[in-house]
Amino acid sequence: MKITADIVKEHGLTAEEYDRIVSSLGREPNMLELGIFSVMWSEHCSYKSSRMHLKNFPTKGKYVLQGPGENAGIVDIGGDLAVAFKMESHNHPSFIEPYQGAATGVGGILRDIFTMGARPIALLNSLRFGSFENSRTKYLVEGVVAGIAGYGNCIGVPTVGGEVYFNDSYNGNCLVNVMTAGLVKKDKIFKGKAAGIGNPVIYVGSKTGRDGIHGATMASDVFGEGGEERRPTVQVGDPFAEKLLLEACLELFKTDYVVGIQDMGAAGLTSSSVEMASRGNTGIELNIDAVPRREEGMTAYEIMLSESQERMLMVVRKGTEEDVKKIFRKWDLEAEVIGRVIEGNTIRFVEGGKVTGEIPVTFLTDDAPVYNRPIKRPEWQDELNSLDMESIAEPEDFNEALLKILASGNIASKEWIYRQYDHMVRTDSVVCPGSDAAVVRIKGTDKALGLTVDCNSRYCYLDPFIGGEIAVAEAARNLVASGAKPIALTDCLNFGNPERPEVMWQLKEAIDGIKEACIALGVPVIGGNVSLYNETSGISIHPTPTIGMVGIIDDIIHHTTQWFKGEGDLIAVIGASEGGLGGSEYLKVIHGLEKGFPPQMDLEEERNVQDACLKAIKAGIIVSAHDISDGGLAVALAEACLNPKGIKGAEVQLEPCCRVDEDLFGEAQSRIIVTVKEKDLDALNSICEQNGAGLKLIGKVKGDTLKIGRFINLSAAKIKEVWGSSLEKFLNS
Repeated sequence: MKITADIVKEHGLTAEEYDRIVSSLGREPNMLELGIFSVMWSEHCSYKSSRMHLKNFPTKGKYVLQGPGENAGIVDIGGDLAVAFKMESHNHPSFIEPYQGAATGVGGILRDIFTMGARPIALLNSLRFGSFENSRTKYLVEGVVAGIAGYGNCIGVPTVGGEVYFNDSYNGNCLVNVMTAGLVKKDKIFKGKAAGIGNPVIYVGSKTGRDGIHGATMASDVFGEGGEERRPTVQVGDPFAEKLLLEACLELFKTDYVVGIQDMGAAGLTSSSVEMASRGNTGIELNIDAVPRREEGMTAYEIMLSESQERMLMVVRKGTEEDVKKIFRKWDLEAEVIGRVIEGNTIRFVEGGKVTGEIPVTFLTDDAPVYNRPIKRPEWQDELNSLDMESIAEPEDFNEALLKILASGNIASKEWIYRQYDHMVRTDSVVCPGSDAAVVRIKGTDKALGLTVDCNSRYCYLDPFIGGEIAVAEAARNLVASGAKPIALTDCLNFGNPERPEVMWQLKEAIDGIKEACIALGVPVIGGNVSLYNETSGISIHPTPTIGMVGIIDDIIHHTTQWFKGEGDLIAVIGASEGGLGGSEYLKVIHGLEKGFPPQMDLEEERNVQDACLKAIKAGIIVSAHDISDGGLAVALAEACLNPKGIKGAEVQLEPCCRVDEDLFGEAQSRIIVTVKEKDLDALNSICEQNGAGLKLIGKVKGDTLKIGRFINLSAAKIKEVWGSSLEKFLNS
């Protein structure tokens, strides 16, 4: 077939990129080779717009065993154990076909973890949908949640935490970010490399079909109106096949057969073979005729670009082929030798005994385009940051204002969503969805993991640098409030069209903010994902750099939850930050504004507050801890009253020096509400002084009503009714 300019464009390549391909090869590519270049040079696989900025992240640290560059990052948690974890996006597929898009997102991130040799022990997700007024929102929420539940519940990995936000900017592009963590022995870590000339390349798992062809290319493009026409590029998942694949791989890992192993994720057999050859600095020859397939008449182009699910590629020691096949056939899975490791650094395709394609691996990886795209602060940013509070009247009824905020989609209970997830399977979930962070027990030890995902995209819209800082700081604060020491993070950077200078400004600023917070808090980035082109008809999502973070609890007895517990316990705030109402949930819900500057960050103060809180938890002083974030002090206090074992009330003093709404609903950072027994107040004060953190006693746990000064007086039962029913009412309407 003659390759025309239209065919090049259909493959997501520019004319300049095609010329570069021709120059590199010294000839015109054939269709198979063009398809392989198109997926490997896609934004989704090559990170060509973000790579030069991502290199600025701190990636090394005390606990890091494996940083970026592999299927997942790995951190040391002591003894002979480590934790592998990563977060990925499945945004475009989930918007087109929410059930399968979300389900295969779960399946893909699970494979990223167990391909490292780790058994997955926890799933989390960060979901973003359009406004309640958008006609498509309900459909997307229901489909995405069902997809996550359908896959995770079937495979037997608990979904232990997450976050859900609603905003107009996601009307045309929902976001589905999924994180998985798994346990692995430090001497049994596997990597995705092809080594040993002559070693066989084995395909294992489900057969290859036509689903998902050009999925990576589709994920590297903006949407126009509609999107349903792209349904064929969405993969179809089978969680039962994945469960078999997981167990078969873990059984194989007990042998010494495996040289390297790679998940067939985005770009399927193409990316897995190319990436393994690249990491091993070798070549791979693939026999296309040997690839197991479930459909008749599939071409090499379709086979190499299919993103059919539940498949892995591995290199094993020569002579062990039959032993490997025996393990996978025991689990009713395909296992076929489809190639071999060769000298040089070339990916070669053979059909019918003839070479039908050949590309130097470096052309597809190291020599992929890297763009230093134009960066420009948006002209509308100044207007966005302007906020005249004098023109904004305070509510006449603060009780009514608080209830309205508690009923908003971003604050209201997400129980309708997480009760569909099995969060108790494997019986290691200590703190389930609903508190600041999930806590998962590590069997056979006294330790536990804290896990969380966080990002306030409104902050990132108003100031992406500060928003990036806050995303990291709040994730760490959530772990600390749960008793865990933050040790590393993964990210999912969701942005609009990078060809627009304003979007590149948002991306760069957010990355710089994340970097600064990581350095200040000592939390390295060990892996992640970039999802660009989240834009429909020229309307971009709010910049959403989601942070997934893991922390370690050395003694599980010290894990903490956010809810008030004992009558008469004293309520205090660690941290003395003050801030306005810019970017607050209050401003959006009560006044319909997304304006101003987000809360400013003092990273030294943030570190001091976290250190003080964690030391007090380890000393057994703190009864409960809850970070103050979306909705401010009033919302945090209301949430702390809603103990699942029995709601509590609180009496809190509040003497505003300026605006009442700012004291109640301002979202100043670096603050944690804690409760202590009266006898422990002096000890807490001493710890805070030693760590340079402010401490303010504000009230006590009392009765069954939340009273904040003379401004809020609501029964905890009323708070629970409004907060607990809002989302479900919308979804059942």
